[in-house]
Amino acid sequence: MVLTGPNGAGKTNLLEALSFLVPGRGMRRAGLGEIGCHAAGPGAPWAVSATVEDGIDRVEVGTGREAGHERRAVRIDGQPAKPGDLAGLVSALWLTPAMDRLFTEGTGGRRRFLDRLVFGIEPRHAAQASAYEHAMRERTRLLKAGGADPSWLAALEEGMARHGIAVAAARLAAVARLDEACRQGLGPFPAARLAVVGEVEGWLAEGSPPPQVEDRLRGALRALRGRDEAAGGATLGPHRSDLLVRHAAKDLAVGQCSTGEQKAVLVSIVLAQARVQGARPPLLLLDEVVAHLDVARRTALFDELCALGAQSWMTGTDAMLFDGFGDRAQFFRVTDATVTQA
Repeated sequence: MVLTGPNGAGKTNLLEALSFLVPGRGMRRAGLGEIGCHAAGPGAPWAVSATVEDGIDRVEVGTGREAGHERRAVRIDGQPAKPGDLAGLVSALWLTPAMDRLFTEGTGGRRRFLDRLVFGIEPRHAAQASAYEHAMRERTRLLKAGGADPSWLAALEEGMARHGIAVAAARLAAVARLDEACRQGLGPFPAARLAVVGEVEGWLAEGSPPPQVEDRLRGALRALRGRDEAAGGATLGPHRSDLLVRHAAKDLAVGQCSTGEQKAVLVSIVLAQARVQGARPPLLLLDEVVAHLDVARRTALFDELCALGAQSWMTGTDAMLFDGFGDRAQFFRVTDATVTQA
């Protein structure tokens, strides 16, 4: 699905709408009140609906912000559901111009990118990550308030340990599979090496059984209450982990490669992830990706997208950049928030 049109026409808005079919804050990580129509005023309600088909089942999905509510609402076949429930129905990966700095900026963006990769392999990861973050926020709130009941803190730390180990283990397993796929590269796209680094992941990598690592994390959180209170948040846990990526041929951290090489590695990772997911390929949302690829890489990308069988959405200002698709794609023109078939 190729969307072309001038800047500001609304192409990225369509990709962002699709990104709300999975757990999380969407492709641009905007607040719920920032997504509605500007003309309707701040905090306006908005919604996205889709029919999800996998060749066997057909499911109606809806999500958005209801008037007067600050939480994102989700309905599956008309019934209320949690955002995490979407992970079992749809997975999605996206590349945006803002992600060109993924390997050179802070760990938060890489960690979110990593978790989207894991969602596609282990749908329960979304619920585990959400539960861990909720327990962590509540613990931080109690520590900041002071004088918290030790038993209540212990209960929250129990949740952080249980869900945190599940999060770390899922990341390690997913990245091991993806690293193997990324080593192969794809034609002109470079091979890459991936690894998760973090204290908790390191404990698991030592070979200790998960229950023992849970006990270790639980005890560490209890011992760190004073330090975490002073720091204003938990200083240990999988929320501090990072995704390390190396350019395999150069044996160089991707953050030290050229901007073009970083973009090529990102595309290589996304394509490898789609191959790993196999029968359950993700939605691929590629915003302004081809403009910075040479002809050889554009051709390789188009061929791979067609071979994958995944539903891929691409945007660009110049329709000529997509000529390599021939009749293998559907083309649409977006002008002033109106979509017409090209």
